[in-house]
Amino acid sequence: MSSAPVDTVERSVIDRVLGGIERIGNKIPEPFTLFVLLLVVTAIATTVMAWLGVSVQVPGSDEVTQIRGFFTGEGLTWFTANLGANFIGFPPLAVVLPIIFGVGLAEKTGLLAAMIRWAFGSAPRWALPYAVALVGVLGSIMSDAAFVVIPPLAALVFKAAGRHPVAGLLGGFAAAGAGYSTTMLVTSLDALFAGITTAVAATLPDPGTPVTPISNYFFNVASSVVLTVAAGFLIDKVLEPRIDRAGISRDQVVEEEDEHAQSSAMSAVLEPQEKRGVRWALVAGLAVAVLFMAAALVPASPWRNETSSFLPRSPLLDSIVFIVFALFSVIGIVYGRVVGTIRTWQDVPNIMGEALRDMLSFVVLAFILGQFIALFNWSGIGSWIAVSGANGLEAIGLTGFPAILGFILLASVLNLFIISGSSMWTLMGAVFVPMFALLGYEPAFVQGAFRVGDSATQILTPMNPYMIVLLTMLRRYEPEAGLGTVIARMLPFTLVFWVLWVGVLAVFYGFDLPMGPGNDIFINE
Repeated sequence: MSSAPVDTVERSVIDRVLGGIERIGNKIPEPFTLFVLLLVVTAIATTVMAWLGVSVQVPGSDEVTQIRGFFTGEGLTWFTANLGANFIGFPPLAVVLPIIFGVGLAEKTGLLAAMIRWAFGSAPRWALPYAVALVGVLGSIMSDAAFVVIPPLAALVFKAAGRHPVAGLLGGFAAAGAGYSTTMLVTSLDALFAGITTAVAATLPDPGTPVTPISNYFFNVASSVVLTVAAGFLIDKVLEPRIDRAGISRDQVVEEEDEHAQSSAMSAVLEPQEKRGVRWALVAGLAVAVLFMAAALVPASPWRNETSSFLPRSPLLDSIVFIVFALFSVIGIVYGRVVGTIRTWQDVPNIMGEALRDMLSFVVLAFILGQFIALFNWSGIGSWIAVSGANGLEAIGLTGFPAILGFILLASVLNLFIISGSSMWTLMGAVFVPMFALLGYEPAFVQGAFRVGDSATQILTPMNPYMIVLLTMLRRYEPEAGLGTVIARMLPFTLVFWVLWVGVLAVFYGFDLPMGPGNDIFINE
């Protein structure tokens, strides 16, 4: 009898906290404007520091670097002469766009959605929470489309199996969001982060091991397994029982014809032609993989390095972008030809163009990100911040894994306000990659730590635009649901994911395990 007042108090507290987050978040400009402002602030700061004669000496280097000011003759001529080069030279462009073309072929032809539906439809009733968890954690291969595709499909298959559809809906969103930055496959996100990290590390006296799209692969695979099991358990043992106890209806509050249209459009059962397409795509993918392996494993392979191996760097690792592009392009084209979404070869460049159009906002953002990174590196202010920050951490005794933990906490908090992972890593990477390099950490390890903080909390913030999409879907079953309702049900996923993900990182750190092929925890091991 006393649970109602308690629930009311809990909802009131949640609403006040959410209201505060929303008010603060609404004051943060969108990413392009944010980095224009940061560029201006950096330009002013470098100019003042140059006038004051500020300099920095990076440990391990005999050279003293004088801070160069933007609003000086040298700075203005540098900027006007290199505007285009700063943009075109922004490393993520060279790695993200080719992968987007390949993944776009697999997505736009319907292959990725078909494979998700196949994974859901083939799972037995008891395993559905774990199937939803697996697809959600791996869903970042579809980029932001995962937030729109996976939850309603999960709700559909849960209902068909006699389980509560809201558990599938919310569980699919939680797994896709809180585990967004990890997957067993190489995605455009890996390429994007690697490009930003490379751009920052290139300015260091000892840049460590080169960062590639597979530099976090071992860590990602281990994290994917742990988070999948955790998400499945939470959906099965925590989320669904709580929803059942709340007495939430299992039927959508929509018109019958709308429900029928949605069910037919999002059926989890593949048509015979789609099954053939998936089978032939898998065969084609296996053939491509065998071809690459055969080319790389022969003793005289040109994809080996000077010592006839592949680590720490080799033409094979440098070819990861091509391998991912080729693999997804082949399976996407094969599937499209079988099911008819590709009828002529002219459809292939048309589909690639559609994929690029979806990324135009990133290309525009990359223009200002490139200018910001270039100014940070050219002026020397990045090195000055890194040295000052490293000295500060050592002065207060915060080194080792506690320093990494503090970095992850900061990323988790900032993630409540800056949803764009590329924007936040551009900002944080410019400071923390050099700072932790001075403390002896590989850039790839710092990048891996960032991914933990970047993902786990994004399902808790109203700044995530897909929260509104989820809330709209949820209100079909629960008309009175609000953002507080969503946050309360997402919170267990965030807390458990954060703790377990940090635990995985701690295991890699404690046992000094490589984060990916050739990428260790510490520099010069």
